[in-house]
Amino acid sequence: MKYSNIPAAQLLVLLCKAAGINNIIISPGSRNAPLTLSFTGDPFFTCFSIVDERCAAFFGLGIAQQKKEPVAVVCTSGSALLNYYPAIAEAFYSNIPLIVISADRPPYKIDVGDGQTIRQDKVFDRHIGYSANLKIDAVHATERLAFYQPELLEQPQESIAKFNRRQIGTAFKVVFGQRLPVHINIPFEEPLYGMEEIEDQERFSLKLDDETEVGIESNFGNIHQIWNSAKRKLILVGVNAPNSIEKKYLDLLAKDPSAIVFTETTSNLHHSNFFPSIDSIIFPIEKSKNTHERFLELQPEVLLTFGGLVVSKKVKAFLRKYKPKHHWHVHPTKAYDTYFALTKHFKNEPNQFLAWLFSNSQSVESNYLNKWNSVKKNYQKKQLEYVKKAPFSDFTVFEVLQRTIPKGHQVHLSNSSTVRYAQLFPLDGSIPVYCNRGTSGIDGSTSTAIGGSIYHKNPTVLITGDLSFFYDSNALWNNYIKNDFRIILINNAGGGIFRILPGFDGTDRFATFFETEHHLSAENMCKQFGLEYQSAANRNMLEETLPGFFESGKRPKLLEVFTPRELNNGILLGYFDFISSEYR
Repeated sequence: MKYSNIPAAQLLVLLCKAAGINNIIISPGSRNAPLTLSFTGDPFFTCFSIVDERCAAFFGLGIAQQKKEPVAVVCTSGSALLNYYPAIAEAFYSNIPLIVISADRPPYKIDVGDGQTIRQDKVFDRHIGYSANLKIDAVHATERLAFYQPELLEQPQESIAKFNRRQIGTAFKVVFGQRLPVHINIPFEEPLYGMEEIEDQERFSLKLDDETEVGIESNFGNIHQIWNSAKRKLILVGVNAPNSIEKKYLDLLAKDPSAIVFTETTSNLHHSNFFPSIDSIIFPIEKSKNTHERFLELQPEVLLTFGGLVVSKKVKAFLRKYKPKHHWHVHPTKAYDTYFALTKHFKNEPNQFLAWLFSNSQSVESNYLNKWNSVKKNYQKKQLEYVKKAPFSDFTVFEVLQRTIPKGHQVHLSNSSTVRYAQLFPLDGSIPVYCNRGTSGIDGSTSTAIGGSIYHKNPTVLITGDLSFFYDSNALWNNYIKNDFRIILINNAGGGIFRILPGFDGTDRFATFFETEHHLSAENMCKQFGLEYQSAANRNMLEETLPGFFESGKRPKLLEVFTPRELNNGILLGYFDFISSEYR
């Protein structure tokens, strides 16, 4: 097999192979040619070519999110690397194993006015699991090195190779063990395109020890006693991978009269006794005459959390003011003190912790579940009433979408308004849901969804807002969009979420600088990138279009749903007022 004749490039590529890292997303360039030629020349690797580095990184993130294994993104030197940053930050806060590999110029060309050079070493240091800055080889292009910086040749090649191997090995241990993104920066001197045959690949073996593997903690103290005696236990689940929690534990939580389980669409947990629309519980309490007394009734003695970040701002505000006596968070590595009440971090997988918790659980008499179940049933009833009379809007679009998406389809949500509207209506339990909630940015949603669709056996549906979609329009500039990929673009002509926030004043200044009002449509973009385009502007059109839209076809499809910019916020706020009416 032929690989680059530059030792550091050989080492990195073959250690990727030894570690089983086979999905490689490459953005074009010359400085990364040794890596590009080596990765693409070995059939072990599945290589994707994506021009825009920001899109490439989110595309890779989508694959890593779906396969739960490291994915590498490869770019040339200079500003190309900086375009990876949004996806790196998302991977860092979402524990997604992304390997960033950047080709660099020789050290002596940095900060001397040479083209495509920046300070690449440790450039992501605040949002990366590990930064490996490799040394330039002493046996490649020795004449150039001797002319420009002869001291680089003073260190033996064997020592350089040993250092580079150790750096790569450390990075791989972090990405596999801690599931954090890592950055490997590798300087190359010209010539860049030389190749040579490598037959003995066994010398590139790599042993990876999982340094974060932990068993159930032995010192749990009086946790069982606290759990078994508490009459108000709140389980709050943030972003959570589909099918990751065993059903038997969900059933035990669901039937505990002293426990209520708050979930979100991105929690991927379903049970008739769970509470999937948190704001529909909390908002009416805020509107009630006896707000404080009702919040005291909801206030938990024990708060048990697992999963990633939570969407609902209202539950955060509630728990920060009405703090639990005990807050336990379960995660192998991270424990954010989101509610400023954290008392215990269990460094375990949730199934492992729940198995231990229920090994000695006892029922306690409580009306906590029954009381709040009755509240839930009331808002669900009133929700149905409101949907029937509500005008066509973002609110009614989501009600239609979330009951018509076919079972088994994978759903990706963009951020801002989209993920918040998605919390209001239930999805079928067979539908896995993903959203980039690590940083909650609007950038990269489309790219992530396309990457996430690559290895998913069923069709993928991206539900996105207009600003998020147009912002990430280069996501469509690749050859990997599957024919069963579907985009539902809700176009409300601006950033509709800002009309709901306290700063909305209805002025032209607000419309220009906050809401960013526009008159764009995706129709011509679909022509450019080869997507089948459809549109809907009222409820009847939407309901008539959706069945055919989800049918198989020869091209990916986009459905653009136009909603009334100036009415959406009033209809959403009217919903919360309507379900709150009896508490005033």
